[in-house]
Amino acid sequence: MLTVEQLVVQFEDKTAVSIDELSFYHGEKVAIIGRSGCGKSTLINHVFEQLRPTAALCSQRQGLVENLSVFHNIFMGALNRHSWIYNLANLVYPFKGPRQAIQQIADTLELDCSLSQAVSALSGGQRQRVALGRALYQRQALFIGDEAFSALDPVMGQRLLTQVLDRHRSVIMVLHDMDMALTHFDRVIGLREGKKVLDIDAKFLNLTTLEAFYKDSSDTVSAGGLNEGDKCVKNKSETAQIEPLQSVVKRY
Repeated sequence: MLTVEQLVVQFEDKTAVSIDELSFYHGEKVAIIGRSGCGKSTLINHVFEQLRPTAALCSQRQGLVENLSVFHNIFMGALNRHSWIYNLANLVYPFKGPRQAIQQIADTLELDCSLSQAVSALSGGQRQRVALGRALYQRQALFIGDEAFSALDPVMGQRLLTQVLDRHRSVIMVLHDMDMALTHFDRVIGLREGKKVLDIDAKFLNLTTLEAFYKDSSDTVSAGGLNEGDKCVKNKSETAQIEPLQSVVKRY
């Protein structure tokens, strides 16, 4: 699906991400973990830029239009599927088909408010579910999420994560919830100070290992029975489908 090589992203004189090589494969569920400020959001936004035509993004920023309704904010996920005339008419008078489809998504996300409610009047958790609903309504094969459940309680977050995983062939998601990373994802990537220091199949990990990763200030993870052989992700059968991006340097 995607390989990045020699990726460097800088903001003025600060290097946010510096990764020698990282690959994502079709059909994988990948969790990206690390402390706040370690470059997770920068990395995932870069990945989305490369895969935008086939990916749906649920960002921390949400990007909701405050004075529009829940319905219209979720419907934005389908703007590219329709003509501008259709979208304009649907803005003035929402059509039955989209109303029903979006109501089903709202029910699935346990969004307990009217579709006509303005987003500006919603709580933080409701807003996050609207942003998630917009991503689901894009109906893409790949879902990219940046703390998509951070404003929700853990139990609801688990339920909605199941919905995301069921609806998408591939998922790349930034998480702080270690239990979610272990129980729902195939692979875990760990960042520290913008560098990849962990890239391993989730089956080789446990909570003790991940807790050590967050506490450890060195560039390796030695707790939980890992060794150098375990740290390498096995070669994937889809390697031929990877699109390499070499020596990418971004400066802002």
